[in-house]
Amino acid sequence: MASSPVVIVGAGHAGVQTAASLREDGYDGAIVLLSDEEALPYQRPPLSKAFLKGEMDVHGLPLRAEAFYRDQRIDLRRGVRAQRIDRAARKVGLDDGSSIGYGHLILATGARQRRLDVPGVDLPGVFALRNIADAIALRERIAAGVKVVVIGAGFIGLEVAATAAKLGTETTVVEIARPMGRAVSPVLSDFYAEAHKAFGARLFLGVGVSAIEGTDKAEAVTLSNGAVLPADLVVAGVGVTAEDSLAREAGLACENGVLVDAHLVTSDPAISAIGDCAAFPNATLGFVTRLESIQNAVDQGKRVAARLMGKPAPYDALAWFWSDQGDLKLMIVGLSHDVDQWVVRGDPATRAFSTFGFRKGKLAVVESVNRAGDHAAAKRILGVGKTLTPEQAADPAFDIRALAKG
Repeated sequence: MASSPVVIVGAGHAGVQTAASLREDGYDGAIVLLSDEEALPYQRPPLSKAFLKGEMDVHGLPLRAEAFYRDQRIDLRRGVRAQRIDRAARKVGLDDGSSIGYGHLILATGARQRRLDVPGVDLPGVFALRNIADAIALRERIAAGVKVVVIGAGFIGLEVAATAAKLGTETTVVEIARPMGRAVSPVLSDFYAEAHKAFGARLFLGVGVSAIEGTDKAEAVTLSNGAVLPADLVVAGVGVTAEDSLAREAGLACENGVLVDAHLVTSDPAISAIGDCAAFPNATLGFVTRLESIQNAVDQGKRVAARLMGKPAPYDALAWFWSDQGDLKLMIVGLSHDVDQWVVRGDPATRAFSTFGFRKGKLAVVESVNRAGDHAAAKRILGVGKTLTPEQAADPAFDIRALAKG
């Protein structure tokens, strides 16, 4: 490996972590990190929260200082887009017409915004939130009294809604199902619906969007039930899909992302895929899935770097997530797929509680709102496979922290 160049396509959390870990693990060869954005590689979670509120500026966003890439001899190429992969020649074609050879190629291309397919979606005043440019554009327009309609009540949509409400806007959230419905328990979903009403937002649940109306800019959102919501700006957060077009065009196996094995290797052994774009065999669930989380991106980056340095191991990191909405910090550890029993610990009315999800009697996921201790204990319990029963989880006298430490 010492003399083979490693090319990483994508400079988000996954790509930057891989480059850093390669150096930490002793790789001495060339590393090229391709970013299609001009900005230094940056954190994305603050875009919908601290940055949007104006509590953080662009200088607080970079993942690493510019000097890091220079000092670590990481060839960071900003504003450069990979357009094609020539697998036979082991070259990546770039948008300036040049190409770069690779000994190993790592795809960390992330995810792209799912398009809201309704009339008027391309009107000025309709925004998504995927990058710094989107966040800056929104921050310039969100102000007290502005009518904001957020379409989609996933994590990003609700974070934006909470931020907008805090800034004094007239905020409305539209969701065809239930808040964070695919990711959390019904108890948590219902709790957050009420919480956002308390933040000052109006919620329209179980209804879709028919059109965005306006002449020169977005002026209203028409719902599938005929209701019309006045809007000065619209934020569409209807989910993302894997950015796997580069892999598909190169003939790599793809299905809801770039398919990889337990070691994160694609159908071409000279190419790996990590982060939001990678569909991997999840050891806990027993099937292939794709995760959109910072933890997953970072841990997969570390694992690929270790493999390239001769320390292969299957990827089996414990999944965890977080979301800050208003004064509520939600922390989740584990995955809620096929959970058949939920147990609540604590009282949601106190705005500090946890839900424990069990799959066939075995603890699978813990969701904690403003209870960091439960989250830390759950990470330990799930991480080492300790046994916690539904009865123990429901008993306020049972010491789960002692179980975690024991």
